Amino acid sequence: MKTQLDYLTTLGIESWQLNGIPKKEILPENSSWEKLREQVAACTTCALHKTRTQTVFGVGNFNAELMLIGEAPGFHEDKQGEPFVGRAGQLLNSMLQSVGFHREQVYIANILKCRPPENRDPQPDEVNCCTPFLQKQIALIQPKLLLAVGRIAAHYLLNTKQSLTRLRGQVYSFGENKTPLLVTFHPAYLLRNPADKGKAFQDLQHVFEMLQ
Repeated sequence: MKTQLDYLTTLGIESWQLNGIPKKEILPENSSWEKLREQVAACTTCALHKTRTQTVFGVGNFNAELMLIGEAPGFHEDKQGEPFVGRAGQLLNSMLQSVGFHREQVYIANILKCRPPENRDPQPDEVNCCTPFLQKQIALIQPKLLLAVGRIAAHYLLNTKQSLTRLRGQVYSFGENKTPLLVTFHPAYLLRNPADKGKAFQDLQHVFEMLQ
């Protein structure tokens, strides 16, 4: 796994270090979390339950200040039951480390809890079925900041079709609590388009600054 220095070097950025956010204790699950996890695991509301290996609930600190939201599980996530694993997950970890975060400090979830066949884009009815689960996760965590990871997650969370290029760099609000929300690239996209890693680093700098 890459270190902060490795990631910055890859981006061609002079090595320097931000002061990290103090690491929080990861809290044990309470009855609300257990109930929600059981509901997700047993869900058969849409057709995706027929093709999944398992549901992918979410992972991280239940008292996180930062919550990352992707679109849906992929092949490796479906096998392991954890969001953002494999090469994309390793890059996401490095991206977080580049600005002083650790994966254990944040909470990571997807809009969909089941993998769409062949990793196709989520369909509106599938999103509608899963949205209550995500809303409950956000309500339980009460993060100070949300980060939409990728174009599709940003489109559903912000109810827009604007390009990711236009959505980046602005602060939005989400839900009744008007939780601040930022947008960045999906690490799978960055693996295909490494020239945009520097822009992703800028997005994470913005995240870090907002949480100070």
